[in-house]
Amino acid sequence: MSLLPVLVGVIERRILVNYRVDPAALAGVLPAGFRPLLVEGYGMAGICLIRLVRVRPQCFFLDIGLRSENAAHRVAVEWEQDGQRREGVYIPRRDTNLCLNALAGGRIFPGEHHPADFEVEEDPASGCWSVHMHSRDHSAAVEVDARSTASFPTGSVFGSLADASGFFERGAAGYSATSDPGRFDGIELRCPNWVCEPLEVERVYSSFFADPAAFGEGAAVFDHALLMRNIDHSWHALEDLEPG
Repeated sequence: MSLLPVLVGVIERRILVNYRVDPAALAGVLPAGFRPLLVEGYGMAGICLIRLVRVRPQCFFLDIGLRSENAAHRVAVEWEQDGQRREGVYIPRRDTNLCLNALAGGRIFPGEHHPADFEVEEDPASGCWSVHMHSRDHSAAVEVDARSTASFPTGSVFGSLADASGFFERGAAGYSATSDPGRFDGIELRCPNWVCEPLEVERVYSSFFADPAAFGEGAAVFDHALLMRNIDHSWHALEDLEPG
């Protein structure tokens, strides 16, 4: 289990880019014990591009803290734990521009974090959002260009913005791989004022979903994107998970 204390801060910007994926393809990238969580027969996976500010231990009395840009590839999953069915996300990869996250990932913070460079251009007033990430080990890249919109896409597997928002709010528990293939360390995101907006994506690229070894042509299709802004939040360490 990680040594992470309860951390608090603000999600200044979070973009969730979500794909509908052939469950058979997802099963091939998930560790034993995890199953794809299905929506209308599809698995759901995606990319979280999140900027955190004023992140600090909950006991810290000053309203200052760390700032970072982060990317996480995520798969919505279910598993059995203590005889009950659970839901959350499995995170095969995390990238960050903050050296502390990269150094402490898997030790203090759950999950290994890879050092990465981020190019961010955004104009909240006009609703323009652009986040490009390239890992320094040259093994991962994400590029997203989007605009704010008032309309949720009609082609999504979710019937409404509320349905999509609720689905991802329920998946607050995230588990990452460790050096032990059968053990996963976890963290839970809690947001007392969870609010999502729809995004119109003009361009999206992910080296993870474009990998032909993991996903054949047509196995992963962009479904929709969500935006969260200026959300108070806290991070809570979870007990290590050994799904069976």
